Amino acid sequence: MWIWFAVISSVLLGFYDVAKKRSVEGNAVLPVLTIATSISALFFLPVIISSEFGLGWFEGSVFDVTPIGIEQHLLIALKACIVAATWLFGYLAVKYLPLTIVSPIYALRPVLVLLGSIVIFGERLNLYQWIGVVIAFAAFYLMNRSSHKEGIKFRGNRGMIYLMLAVLLGVGSAFCDKILMKGIQPASVQAWCGLYIALLYVVLTLIMWRPKRHVQRFSWRWSIVLISIFLSIADFCYFYALSQEGALLAVISLIRRGSVIVSFSMGALVFKERNIRSKALALCILLVGLYFLLHGSLQ
Repeated sequence: MWIWFAVISSVLLGFYDVAKKRSVEGNAVLPVLTIATSISALFFLPVIISSEFGLGWFEGSVFDVTPIGIEQHLLIALKACIVAATWLFGYLAVKYLPLTIVSPIYALRPVLVLLGSIVIFGERLNLYQWIGVVIAFAAFYLMNRSSHKEGIKFRGNRGMIYLMLAVLLGVGSAFCDKILMKGIQPASVQAWCGLYIALLYVVLTLIMWRPKRHVQRFSWRWSIVLISIFLSIADFCYFYALSQEGALLAVISLIRRGSVIVSFSMGALVFKERNIRSKALALCILLVGLYFLLHGSLQ
């Protein structure tokens, strides 16, 4: 069951990437993030109210959660800070780079999660996983060559710097998720984390964007609402999958990266991005690498 929830999350994440690209093209990033995360927080606000005041609105459902303590709130707040930074850098990357470059590089996160598991938890990779890692980095090299054709250099490009920061912070977020899921209900994590993230962006917007709003102009787009809808459902499926007995973080992370297929296809069809053939070759090689990682993780 947890695998199917991971698959649903993956598909929705692909459409989330498309809505994100449409929202930030030629638009101020912080207001987009603030509005999108605030809408998402409102979706789950009834869960918090019902839990804190014992109203029982969601009794018997997955949204029927118990109040959490100070220590758990601190852990969720830490997670919220990491996610807020990840999204900020990720949205900036999407603003300045083609979606057909951003989405495959995002798909490298499971590779870094596995390598991080070696460093942090002392885990050992099996042969299939090592093959997957090597193939994934070969795909990254091909993607680098393809980007040069569009005048985008991985080294020194601000969009690529934002993207690398987003990927690395995303790896840290994945490790936080596994820790949080051991003692906190999924709906509670998503509700409180979403609220904290929205509050962080409100503060950042008031401090960093509002004084420069005449330079960094913001225009309303309905795709901002789609960001909230796709991400809220995708994240709930993700948290629910992680909370299930026997769920494997590495496998779920790999499945979620399947969102690259949706976002890459839409980047080619909707945004008419260039050099699709060479990028598609790198993507196919990356997917082969992810297959070996998944196969090795299931051994």
